[in-house]
Amino acid sequence: MASGEGSSPDLSFARDLPITRRAIAFAQDLHGGQRRAADRAPFLVHPLEVASYLERSGCPDHVVAAAVLHDVLEDTDADRRQLESLFGRQVSELVATVSDNPAIGDEEQRKDDVRERVRNAGPDALVVHAADKVSKVRELRMLLAGGLDSHAAAVRLRRYRKSLEMLERTIPGDRVVELLRFELEALETLPPEPPGPLGGASA
Repeated sequence: MASGEGSSPDLSFARDLPITRRAIAFAQDLHGGQRRAADRAPFLVHPLEVASYLERSGCPDHVVAAAVLHDVLEDTDADRRQLESLFGRQVSELVATVSDNPAIGDEEQRKDDVRERVRNAGPDALVVHAADKVSKVRELRMLLAGGLDSHAAAVRLRRYRKSLEMLERTIPGDRVVELLRFELEALETLPPEPPGPLGGASA
């Protein structure tokens, strides 16, 4: 199991955030060789992108750290007790709040459950959820450009729209939520072109 000690990317947004720096090293160790489906970049790019949005929005260290760690309960063998021992109760509770409950078998019900928990959890969970969705919408644009099935894209868009509606009711005017609205509107009104028959642009 990862210890959280070790080298991590030297990212300017985290230089003055000690908990976040430890979270980056821990997440880098855990996510290891995982890759994003959209561009085959290291999976770690996604949680770091989410964390950077929140740091730029003025969120405190523990919230930015939770953003770095927000996928470790779902996608690695880390558990909540380990997170609490390494990063404290605030971070572990926040990560657990924004994570899917694996005991819920139906995927749509899992997503609805997360949104409801986030809605009731307070501003920290809400902004982590919002920033995650901004990154996911941007990733969806790449997937569509790569030829993602229209039904699969519609399912994701519907979920992201549900998140936006919940967030705008709960924290109206938040800058990350407003960014999420823009990303969804831009994707829906200015979608990418699917790949051509040869999978590339013409010369």
